[in-house]
Amino acid sequence: MAPERVGTGPRLLEQVRQRLRARHYSLRTEQAYVGWIRRFILAYGKRHPREMGRREVEAFLSNLAVRGRVSASTQNQALAALLFLYREVLGQELPWMEKVVRAKKPERLPTVLGHQEVQALLAAMDGRTWLLASLLYGTGMRITEALRLRIKDLDFSRREITVREGKGAKDRRTLLPDALAAPLQRQREHACSVHAADLREGFGRVWLPFALAKKYPQADRETGWQYLFPAERRSRDPRDGCERRHHLDDQVLSRALKQACRRAGLARHVTAHTLRHSFATHLLEAGYDIRTVQELLGHKDVATTQIYTHVLNRGAGGVRSPLDRPPA
Repeated sequence: MAPERVGTGPRLLEQVRQRLRARHYSLRTEQAYVGWIRRFILAYGKRHPREMGRREVEAFLSNLAVRGRVSASTQNQALAALLFLYREVLGQELPWMEKVVRAKKPERLPTVLGHQEVQALLAAMDGRTWLLASLLYGTGMRITEALRLRIKDLDFSRREITVREGKGAKDRRTLLPDALAAPLQRQREHACSVHAADLREGFGRVWLPFALAKKYPQADRETGWQYLFPAERRSRDPRDGCERRHHLDDQVLSRALKQACRRAGLARHVTAHTLRHSFATHLLEAGYDIRTVQELLGHKDVATTQIYTHVLNRGAGGVRSPLDRPPA
């Protein structure tokens, strides 16, 4: 009997999308998982995943590493997508998938800029990308957390910013730097004016998480729920087809950081996460308690934060080479 075959859409992949949305996965994760599942199906001539098993999964992942030369994190993401497919969509509990060897991520120290390097980098930027980069360095937020800020998340009186649905679906509060109070006020006014213009044109709705849109039918038109860093143009949400204004794309900041590094003469690979690393390292250098830094970063445990202690005169940076000892 010929093996069952499946098209790459819309039936099976649509089931995957629906299940991902029911579990409140982000759109980016949805796109990544659907992409990996499609590649897996196509790699075996559109055979249905029910007709495949451990041999095909392991061969697919090995091929990614050997021929595709993907990173360990990319290979593990592909495995996570296939685990989701079998367990959540096909309803198959397959113990063998839990035993598939995951690629080991290399342990790397974070790239950290010196204080003067950060100042040079920010001096080479302007406008909203300067504000975003300054916000990441000044608060330790992740880029997605900063881009998803809503107008109502800023508390100027208490000098606090509320980070909602951070990594691990946790809310937390972080500081609002005094140096950014005025620029953030102006950005908030800009976001409000963009929203007002959208309302005049018959739009003005924003995406709301989970069931809030149903619980509060008019909340998506309220100013407080609008993104602090709105996109230049409205776009159609691929999840429901509604035309809304999303937040700024993270690639806008990535390109700006690359250009700023070139202008500042920094021969370093700087990403948005580099600013978060620098924030944590500089706070520890200034003598702040590691648990305070942990809370500001939103780390689950202090062990994750301890990676930044490599700069505190421990390890190679705190040892004087015998070559540098003065002669007796």
